[in-house]
Amino acid sequence: MKKLTLLSATALVALGGGLAEAQTPKKGGTLNFAVVAEPPTIDCHAVTTFAFAHPGLPHYSKLLKWKGDYKNLKIVPDAAESFEQAPDGMTYTFKLRQNVKFHDGAPMTSEDVKASYDRIINPPEGVVSARRSLYADIKSVETPDAHTVVFRMKQPNASMLTHFASPWNCIYRAAKLKEDPQFPAKTILGTGAYEFVEYVKGSHWTAKRFDGYFLPDRPYLDGYKAFFVKSNAVVTGMIGGQFDGEFRGRTPTERDQLVAGMKENATVVDGPWVTNLMFTFNTQKKPFDDVRVRQALTLAIDRWGGAPALSKISMLRDVSGLLRPGYEYALAGAELEALPGFSKDIAKSRERAKQLLKEAGVPNLKVKLVNRNVAEPYTPGGIFLIDQWRRIGVEVEHTQLETKLFFDAMKEGNFDVLVEFISDFADDPSAQFDKFLTKEKSSQAASGHNDKKLDELFDKQAREIDPVKRKALVNEFERHALTQVYSAPLLWWQRIIVHHKKIKGWEHQANHFTATDLVDVWLDQ
Repeated sequence: MKKLTLLSATALVALGGGLAEAQTPKKGGTLNFAVVAEPPTIDCHAVTTFAFAHPGLPHYSKLLKWKGDYKNLKIVPDAAESFEQAPDGMTYTFKLRQNVKFHDGAPMTSEDVKASYDRIINPPEGVVSARRSLYADIKSVETPDAHTVVFRMKQPNASMLTHFASPWNCIYRAAKLKEDPQFPAKTILGTGAYEFVEYVKGSHWTAKRFDGYFLPDRPYLDGYKAFFVKSNAVVTGMIGGQFDGEFRGRTPTERDQLVAGMKENATVVDGPWVTNLMFTFNTQKKPFDDVRVRQALTLAIDRWGGAPALSKISMLRDVSGLLRPGYEYALAGAELEALPGFSKDIAKSRERAKQLLKEAGVPNLKVKLVNRNVAEPYTPGGIFLIDQWRRIGVEVEHTQLETKLFFDAMKEGNFDVLVEFISDFADDPSAQFDKFLTKEKSSQAASGHNDKKLDELFDKQAREIDPVKRKALVNEFERHALTQVYSAPLLWWQRIIVHHKKIKGWEHQANHFTATDLVDVWLDQ
């Protein structure tokens, strides 16, 4: 992504309905949108899926947030009023707005920010902090007064500003966390633009405008209603007027169907997506503890040949390694093609794959492939893997699970190979590499490997301020990870959004986690 700019709180208020909106926003109306999965938890700090981001994040504020579209992306204040980074990168000081309230009327103070970040950095027993490894360089969180928070670092971290703008760093009420560290997994209580009304599993999630929100003219909507539906119901629901939009993404075929059905009411936006589909091996199970087996299964996949066909029927489109294609730190060209699974000579690769399976003593390998039951792009991705592995004599049992059961299987290691994903809110090596670490280092890691070299390279690249030196470390991490194949990317996604033209102020960013607070969204009706 482009160089980030930090806007002042005053400038943010002046922007009104959005960076790209010239019209005067109108107040009122309920936004109805579809969500094609249900959240496995309602705790921001533990969750990693859009299934919570879309219905749940509008209830919460963070210190900073992302503003603009993917071509002009900036970091701006949210609950913070101003921000200062020390020249040596060892201290970050945030001044908080003084009019931020929780939905129960309690004022938000620095103690709430500290309690929330302490929970992310050092989660209490039984609490899951999905991204704790990204905050390991924070030494302490200090509160010199009620509206000042100071983060002191153990060492500089090149990604720290990006991490502070994470959409997942919801600010919780300190008093509630003290009573029960699991409170956020049971109750929605934030300082965001919308108050929680109800969540009916299998049906919907509703919210209403929070009249005490810290921006006095926001939000514009009276509220919103998120409908939990199967992916194949989105097109008919939008054409029929049940939904105004769906903000994860649609396939090219669905885009064309929506445009044909909605006609002049359809607005289409598309762009890159910091998300890929990958597969992860359970290295705690034989024979997947053997690098030869893992390499064989990635060598069998014709990524370059499959991408053009899959891009016509699914969200899957681009070939790349651990980082988004086109990102300045990503391996590309001959460097990428030299790694297992990325050669354009698929016949040679598959012969090598068969040889490796024979050497490992499993020429007739059987694999239990566990996948999500989210149709796009998990189903076509899983079917593609089955077809590719069949070509080297591998037999696959394909199981697709509902979102919560999928994450339970991941956590408990109930799989041979898992259809997984790299998906975060920014082009950042630390965010993208988190799942490739040891479980000791990262709670998001699912393969169970114990390769400390990746942990060490992760720390080195995160703390390297010089961009040239950091790129060298990032590339070394990527080469090692793709050679050992604890997890391997399949293809990267393209984000296509179709929504009703009456929706204004929504921003198309290169992920499906940010731009979800609905603060500036309004309906032209």
